[in-house]
Amino acid sequence: MVKVGIVGGTGYTGVELLRILVAHPLTEVQCITSRSEAGLAVADMYPNLRGFYDLPFTEPDVDTLAQCDVVFFATPHGVAMRMVPELMARGTRVVDLSADFRIKNLDVWASWYGMPHESPEWAARAVYGLPEVAREAIRQASLVANPGCYPTAVQLGLLPLLESGLVDVRRIIADAKSGASGAGRQASVGTLHGEIGESFKAYGASGHRHLPEIRQGLQDAAGDEPVGITFVPHLIPMIRGIEATLYADLKNPDDFDRIQTLYEDRYASEPFVDVMPFGSHPETRSVRGGNTCRMAIHRQESSATVIVSSVIDNLVKGAAGQAVQNMNIMFGFEESMGLNFPALLP
Repeated sequence: MVKVGIVGGTGYTGVELLRILVAHPLTEVQCITSRSEAGLAVADMYPNLRGFYDLPFTEPDVDTLAQCDVVFFATPHGVAMRMVPELMARGTRVVDLSADFRIKNLDVWASWYGMPHESPEWAARAVYGLPEVAREAIRQASLVANPGCYPTAVQLGLLPLLESGLVDVRRIIADAKSGASGAGRQASVGTLHGEIGESFKAYGASGHRHLPEIRQGLQDAAGDEPVGITFVPHLIPMIRGIEATLYADLKNPDDFDRIQTLYEDRYASEPFVDVMPFGSHPETRSVRGGNTCRMAIHRQESSATVIVSSVIDNLVKGAAGQAVQNMNIMFGFEESMGLNFPALLP
């Protein structure tokens, strides 16, 4: 039985971790931390967990966390990088759901997150946890940087095109839309129902923190060839889900006949990627509460532009579900353990 700790258990990704781990047969949650809610019973904050957890939130304590086999960080950026080195020294493995270890260029990281990185050694050693790309490295990792939600949807939707070298990587467009839970649980006027209901807007159009993470992953897929990507996120009036509409131009338009098979072959053995029939329209509700990335390919008339629609639940495959998937790989469990459940409909 793997002993689990969760740092930052009061946010949406924290409670989603708790929900998923309830059904995992080989884990036991030992501690859940929150500085602001220490002493409060988990079930008093999240009544959906009544009868499943009798743990209270506690102050984060390295000695207590070090008694766990694995610790999930569901914290704002800047927290994990300060605590991880000591946990690593104690032999505890970590899956970090924040952005602290995702970007390898720490000057780039500092420019986007507004602070110097405090753990450069572990930033260099962390494994970027996109299982569909780095499964073998994740298996051996002590520290896994769980990908962001937008980067997961965008990278999975584009990887086959870049890996195959079939598209012009100088001009790729990712037009992505997310529900309000992507902004987290902290109170904010901008995510009040009265502010986002009956409305739709772009944000971060001049530059978003997920852009360097997306670019880094795509450049790796393209064999370190510089990738020019325009990424614009949007906020839509729903709670959870991401849809990314992706555009890339084929070098040779005659290659279009190969694209559907290319995607089906690339993801044939992936338990959490579903390539739909050509011309389908994946819906966010078809992945709500599930760990699947569902995608489909489109073409307009005789255009050389490949259009890919990629959908995920931002809190599951985009966060907590992918984190548990990474944990399963790290500990040699069946990769889908605790995650084999369908999405919620309606």
